[in-house]
Amino acid sequence: MNNIKAQKLLNKIQRDLMRNGIITNTLVNDLKELRTLVVEEGQPLLAKTIRLTFEHVEAYDSFNIAIPEDDPVEEGKEAPLQEEATGQESLDYLLSLMADPSNRVNELELREYVKAFNEYAEEN
Repeated sequence: MNNIKAQKLLNKIQRDLMRNGIITNTLVNDLKELRTLVVEEGQPLLAKTIRLTFEHVEAYDSFNIAIPEDDPVEEGKEAPLQEEATGQESLDYLLSLMADPSNRVNELELREYVKAFNEYAEEN
């Protein structure tokens, strides 16, 4: 993420999350603003991940997606998901991935989150 305003907004979102937990209205509004900045920057994977994140939080009033496993992820393979790490912890991890989406491992894990959002939406 190269846009300074986007970086500052992402940092604010992470600070708010750590201080106050998931406050749906504030989080969704901040993520929508962040997505606008990311779209202007031309980062489609990040824009999609952010959109799916705020849609999920809006729909379920929580964050129900697990953190991908810590094992190294090879290209072309799926990152297994940890079932127990959801909520604030998983959302914070996702936000940290967004800070450097050009990192190959982060990109793969962002793709796993996108897949998990879609699977969760289909199941619920």
